[in-house]
Amino acid sequence: MLKFTKMEGIGNDYIYFDGIHQDIPVNKTFISKISDRHFGIGSDGMIVILPSQEYDFKMRMFNIDGSEAKMCGNGIRCFAKFVYDHHLTDSTYLEIETLSGVKKVWLNIENHLVSSVKVDMGQPSLQVKDIPCLFQKEQMINEIVNIGENHYYLTSVSMGNPHTVTYVDDLQFDIEKIGPSFEKSLLFPESVNTEFVEVVHRKYLKMRVWERGSGETMACGTGACAVMYASYVNGLCDNHVQVELLGGVLDIEYSDGKIWMTGPARTTFEGIINEEDYNV
Repeated sequence: MLKFTKMEGIGNDYIYFDGIHQDIPVNKTFISKISDRHFGIGSDGMIVILPSQEYDFKMRMFNIDGSEAKMCGNGIRCFAKFVYDHHLTDSTYLEIETLSGVKKVWLNIENHLVSSVKVDMGQPSLQVKDIPCLFQKEQMINEIVNIGENHYYLTSVSMGNPHTVTYVDDLQFDIEKIGPSFEKSLLFPESVNTEFVEVVHRKYLKMRVWERGSGETMACGTGACAVMYASYVNGLCDNHVQVELLGGVLDIEYSDGKIWMTGPARTTFEGIINEEDYNV
């Protein structure tokens, strides 16, 4: 049997496994099966806690379709809560190895449990080679681009994973029709996470996100960071803002050349998967 913990950060939910004390399957069939919201546990994907040779822990994360992702801001906050609450560490400062580099996190403790987590999300990049993005200029800042049958003004940002940001007057639209056009665009050879943003004022932004491999999700931490930085370089917000997503609000600050994200992390339930259910 496999023990798991279901966790969420402002609605961005993952199934967490302690991969230090149990062997976790990482094949696409297993991940898609347990992530299914009708026939499985239900989640935006799976995150595995692993040992690291150089740092405190290593995080591997997978989208609902089984593809491996580089990083997730909401996911890493819950990761930090998991290792502390499950007594894998007693440190309130952690360095976690991910596919997009080492992330530094600070845990806020209330009643011996983690209530929120601050993450050093690193230095954002506007260089199209870092995203990657097949665009003729070195940067894509408020550039008009053809996606599907429409034109959009896009600002593309790497937060260790690829993002492109566009601004709308109203977030009430059919994202299911628009999102896949961005995700499958040849402009982004490794696909892309797409953020649609409404600027409320200079200290408050609202967004929806279409994540590559997962579709629309309640929240995306790296997406919120990309939105803040794209808005900052476009002169639409200050360097410290609140970003509202479908699942809640994140505190995002740009300081010392880095993005800092603070937000909640919550355990929803724990359970056991029987062997016959994961031998797929």
